[in-house]
Amino acid sequence: MLSKWQWTLRQFGKKLWVRASLFAVLAIASALMSPILARLIPADLPASIGAQAVDSILQILASSMLAVTTFSLTVMVTHYNTVTSNVTPRATRLLLEDTTAQNALGTFIGSFLFSLVGIVTLSTNVYGERGRVVLFAMTIVVIGLIVLTLLRWIDHLSSLGRIEEPTERVETATATALAHFGDAPSLGGHPLPDPDNIPASAVSVITEKIGYVQHVDIPALSGIANDTETDIYLTAPAGTFVHSTQPVAQISGSPDDDTLQRVRAAFSIGDIRTFDSDPRFGLSVLAEIASRALSPGINDPGTAIDVIGRGVRVLCDWQARLDKADYSVCYERLWIPPLDPDDLLEHVFLPIGRDGAGVFEVQIQLQSALCALAERGGPQLAAAARRQSALALARSDEALALQIERERVRAAAPTG
Repeated sequence: MLSKWQWTLRQFGKKLWVRASLFAVLAIASALMSPILARLIPADLPASIGAQAVDSILQILASSMLAVTTFSLTVMVTHYNTVTSNVTPRATRLLLEDTTAQNALGTFIGSFLFSLVGIVTLSTNVYGERGRVVLFAMTIVVIGLIVLTLLRWIDHLSSLGRIEEPTERVETATATALAHFGDAPSLGGHPLPDPDNIPASAVSVITEKIGYVQHVDIPALSGIANDTETDIYLTAPAGTFVHSTQPVAQISGSPDDDTLQRVRAAFSIGDIRTFDSDPRFGLSVLAEIASRALSPGINDPGTAIDVIGRGVRVLCDWQARLDKADYSVCYERLWIPPLDPDDLLEHVFLPIGRDGAGVFEVQIQLQSALCALAERGGPQLAAAARRQSALALARSDEALALQIERERVRAAAPTG
């Protein structure tokens, strides 16, 4: 598990402007280093390689990279608006973290600034003849980097506009989050299947913030528990909405104010849910995509069917990891609730069963998916799939007009 500072650093690195700023700083630094490296260049080399041409090359780069950057930003904003309107606004956060787009914009902006700094410094005669050689060599390297980035960017643009592209990103993020709980169901602590197992004498830790738990620093909580020789029971895992009456954790014994504050500091709370540590959020976003596709304005059952398949895939992968999971306890004084299969299935299949209750092909696919989970999953996942199937059948029996369709949907449902 990531510590709080590692998680914060990772979130910071995903921001679009960070990578672009890094490219820009490197570009400016490389342009300013030319006078320093000029001492290594023989005096007769500039004329022999035509370094005087660097002026016109930098002029071309400055004008073209500004235009390319503006065009790329326009394409990205248009794509984000399309995803917000036709898929779900929650998926745009994953698109903003797209490293290909970030590298492209960073390269274009950095190249523009590199050429701009080069033009300005050339006009002040800072470089000299040998400095021009260094600048010319760096310019050739920048041009090669631009060509490679443009080729990757053109290939990436061909995938924009497909509804499958944001859906694939949500599936990948959900599968990654589920993998952590599949490999270590209680994240290295003791399993806490029922909050009623918490001792009545435990002290509740209340946070002053109102919002969603985005990350929990498990190693820090373990360190606190070991230092104070107490047991800590996690009651608000990532994705939980917390407020003044919702404790984030409970501690045995009689913790002092400093201990309570240290426990609060281990929880990162924000206004929105995140994909990293909250697989339920990823599943609910998949359901949003399906529900939006099933709306009368879009009427795209095929996307809902595609989402059902993705939901089965990530849940089956989670179950496969559970079958081989490491149940050893690394944090002896921590009690952490594992994922609830009923909760997971409700997040992804309940909205689809409700919004697609009257769509025969969606109901057939939904029951087939739940049947696969009932047969493939463990006892808990199988029982949850059957309960979700019964709920979906009750809805489809009310919404489907033809008796033959209702019978076929029932035939596809899991038995037992």
